[in-house]
Amino acid sequence: MLKRPLPGTIPTTAGSYQFKDRHGRPIYVGKAKNLRARLGNYFQNPAHLPPRTAQMVAAAASVEWIQVDNEVEALMLEYSLIQQHQPRFNVRYRDDKSYPFLCVTTLDDWPRAMVIRGRKKKGNRYFGPYGHAYAIRETLDLLLRTFPIRTCSDNKFNHHARLGRPCLLFHIEKCAGPCVGEVAPERYGEMVEDLIGFLGGDTDEVIQRLESDMARASAALEFEQAARHRDRLASVRKAIEGQQMVGPRSEDYDVISLVDDELEAACQVFYVRKGRVMGRRGFIVDKAGDLSRPELVSRVLERLYFEENPLGYPKQVLVPDLPDNQELYQEWLREQRGSQVVISVPQRGAKRRLQETVNRNAADAFARHRLKRTSDHNSRARALNELQNHLGLTEAPLRIECYDMSHLQGSDYVGSMVVMEDGLPRKSEYRRFKVRAVVGNDDYAAMEEVLTRRLNNYLAERHRPVQERGRFAYPPQLLVVDGGKGQLGVAERVLADLGLEGEIFPAGLAKEFEQVFVPGRSDPVEIPRPSEGLYLLQRIRDESHRFANDYHRRLRGKRMTRSSLDGIDGLGPARRTRLVKELGGLRAVERASLDDLLGLSWLPDAVAYSVYEKLHGPQ
Repeated sequence: MLKRPLPGTIPTTAGSYQFKDRHGRPIYVGKAKNLRARLGNYFQNPAHLPPRTAQMVAAAASVEWIQVDNEVEALMLEYSLIQQHQPRFNVRYRDDKSYPFLCVTTLDDWPRAMVIRGRKKKGNRYFGPYGHAYAIRETLDLLLRTFPIRTCSDNKFNHHARLGRPCLLFHIEKCAGPCVGEVAPERYGEMVEDLIGFLGGDTDEVIQRLESDMARASAALEFEQAARHRDRLASVRKAIEGQQMVGPRSEDYDVISLVDDELEAACQVFYVRKGRVMGRRGFIVDKAGDLSRPELVSRVLERLYFEENPLGYPKQVLVPDLPDNQELYQEWLREQRGSQVVISVPQRGAKRRLQETVNRNAADAFARHRLKRTSDHNSRARALNELQNHLGLTEAPLRIECYDMSHLQGSDYVGSMVVMEDGLPRKSEYRRFKVRAVVGNDDYAAMEEVLTRRLNNYLAERHRPVQERGRFAYPPQLLVVDGGKGQLGVAERVLADLGLEGEIFPAGLAKEFEQVFVPGRSDPVEIPRPSEGLYLLQRIRDESHRFANDYHRRLRGKRMTRSSLDGIDGLGPARRTRLVKELGGLRAVERASLDDLLGLSWLPDAVAYSVYEKLHGPQ
């Protein structure tokens, strides 16, 4: 049970605090301007606390805190700890899609324009996010006649450079042909900078230049060239039309809107740069607590601006409600941007109308999410409750681990451990085991070795400080083995030998009839076939089977491609590579005489003898 720290021991400075469960795992992370005042709010009559907060306090076994100099540092520390530990009572975010960006790879010698999703490389320029990848491709197609930079992959670029012939895009005037030297680096760099400026909203200069070029060509009676400028001008204007104009050219701001219920919220953001909507994104927030609207806005601001923003930090952030500490967040954004940032609620005019548009997008996204997720969310809750009831568990199995073995006639024996938390795969917790002590085909002995190694690691880790714990620091509430009574018996024996039989509940899932066996019963537990609980067990069993087979295939592939030079004392990867290279290949090494090997000045004589004996037998 959580004991209240003595008031005098809690500092009155700013900082972050962490509530931890009996295993020392953080279950909630918060921040405070005054740690003593903030923590005191949790130690009151539970009936006066919000239900989710009361549940968190009841689940906590200890509370710790870290002091910092000011509120901004406390905010940054809180976010870092949440990202590191993913506490179950903190807000969680789920992007409703992986939004594409238009990337200009300014880090390359010859930058290219490309569609990209996921992780971004610092130093390149990104524009978006866009709602669909085809929107980027349409925009690029319109702009390439005016800014003909390359869009090909590095492999294709190098291929045409070796051929000395450009690709089709050069011939249709959608690439300047840098691969074959058709454009000087200086001129190419100017085109890249012009494209970046145009995508960033500086469109007037491009329009004026094309208009003057067209007029000049027409005046010189170069009508074909004038027609090209006319077509480029039309393409550029069409691309500009795709960017909604919502305000004066000097305005840079982000518009945020939220639609929520008791459990979740949908967030939509429009990015306005130089008066145009340059991108949008959306994500779902799992509230995981009793959040007010100001608190929810605070969490969303952290999500949006702690990560590097490809479009840069805006001068103004328009929100549906002010965050619970407006000055703190403005100060934090000011430090990020390097100049003043204002957080405000639009009251009237064009900005208010734009936020209403963003709000409609959020409402539509939330409706789609609920249609898609309702059955899945409810089914996971039902599955965990069904497993608790059918298996006679004292609590719902929030963490389930499943184990499976894979081998080929006793060779390359491996085991897998997959993890589900709250009914969802936790792939960062998956583990593979190479079975070491089992000879021949013995699944029971292999399972015993894998379970013993995993649970011995847990016993070694659980008494260490949280920051020093390793991969196996947390036990499952339900341990599932792929197999029937035999495999279950192995799990029971391992748990008993390690003194964990009262802490971890084992179960065996027999594949033939999907029967579930538990300790103390000779007959399988009757879990209805169409039930969500049995389906969850099937999913984790199939996932463990896939994970084990993947690892087995990888090891088998490595074994089949081993060299005759493997396993020689003193001949590591570097020496092996040098030996093969200097003698002209593996076959040449195998044909080499002992004198040839001893003649290599960089190869120790003892290693030369070992190589010769491995290839030709003892002298």
